[in-house]
Amino acid sequence: MRILRGILAVSGHLAGRRAPANNVHLALFSRALQILAQQEPVRLQKLSAPDSGIVEMRLERPEARNAIGREMLQGLRSAIEKVKADATANVVLLASSVPKVFCAGADLKERRLMSPCEVREFVNSLRSTFLSFEALSIPTIAIVEGAAFGGGLELALSCDLRICGENATFSLPETGLAIIPGYVFKMALYFCKAGGTQRLPRIVGKSRAKELIFTGRRFDAVEAVTMGVVNYCVPAGEAYKRALELAQEINQKGPLAIRMAKKAINQGMEVDLSAGLAVEEECYEQVLHTQDRLEGLAAFAEKRKPVYTGK
Repeated sequence: MRILRGILAVSGHLAGRRAPANNVHLALFSRALQILAQQEPVRLQKLSAPDSGIVEMRLERPEARNAIGREMLQGLRSAIEKVKADATANVVLLASSVPKVFCAGADLKERRLMSPCEVREFVNSLRSTFLSFEALSIPTIAIVEGAAFGGGLELALSCDLRICGENATFSLPETGLAIIPGYVFKMALYFCKAGGTQRLPRIVGKSRAKELIFTGRRFDAVEAVTMGVVNYCVPAGEAYKRALELAQEINQKGPLAIRMAKKAINQGMEVDLSAGLAVEEECYEQVLHTQDRLEGLAAFAEKRKPVYTGK
């Protein structure tokens, strides 16, 4: 808003002054109105009681079908940092406000205009953003209605759970561009790991992931739930409702226990069973002496719903 006021002041639209009738000032004023009217590409909203603790992260770039460009990436980073800093956040819902699309992948039109240095900076940022989202200590749920292609599917795979409408379509089409999933390119010289070749096999298995990546073919919602790419497939338009129901269930559980369970699963899957059991023991130790654990036992004995505080 300060930027807008400065532009308006320069062009003479404040304090009752009239701007000189020239093209420069008119252009400035027009640009100011455009800036004011523009939506942020990523919107963060905390739900109110009784759903306090649930946070919505919405992709809102309709003119590019939520393609991931600089502004979208900056919006994702900013939203992730806000969630990390919010001790009251217990669950994140990642959704699109654009009809019939979750995310169309990387913004290749914008990419073609970047210099090599800009590409290096962008792709490093993309990698770290996806990793930061995956590393959030609280559960994340992707809500997919419509298309989730390339980087859009990889963004969904970064979430803990995925719910889709029956109209959803998925693909990792990068091999058709002579690259591989998890990487975006500029003149075939610079590459960025976003995780497609690593996350998908961990979810659907090595052989199935190879087929989907080698062919780059599209697959529908029924196949996605059969393979385990998504947890639930529901009628079109009802994915948000199902995701919210899941978030509400999670939100009623002990917040510290949920965080430690996620940590134990994620870290344990990267090591052998013996090391994984050590991770589990470490995480259990973190919840052993909490007020929430005592509250859970008391609520069970008194046959009432527990009231957890995250302490």
